[in-house]
Amino acid sequence: MSAKTISIIILTALLTIFLMVNTEAVDFNFLVTTVPVSKLLVIGVCIIIGFIIGFVVGRPRKTVSSYDDEVERNQPTIEKKNTLSDEDRDYIS
Repeated sequence: MSAKTISIIILTALLTIFLMVNTEAVDFNFLVTTVPVSKLLVIGVCIIIGFIIGFVVGRPRKTVSSYDDEVERNQPTIEKKNTLSDEDRDYIS
């Protein structure tokens, strides 16, 4: 097992223990009323929302293709291969 896998297992176990210890009810103030809610539910929902926000913010963005990329894609493949001059070919070899 890799270190990443072991650390994920340990963090998940600690999070589960933390949630199971905090099961008593607390007063949760909504806009107009107060409702007794389990700490487990409040903390769990906050953790899930945090993971979702972290995933959305942390994912890589889609790259925008440039004009040069479009030109290269639209050129025939024969032109791409023969763009070197004889001097360049001699220098490379």
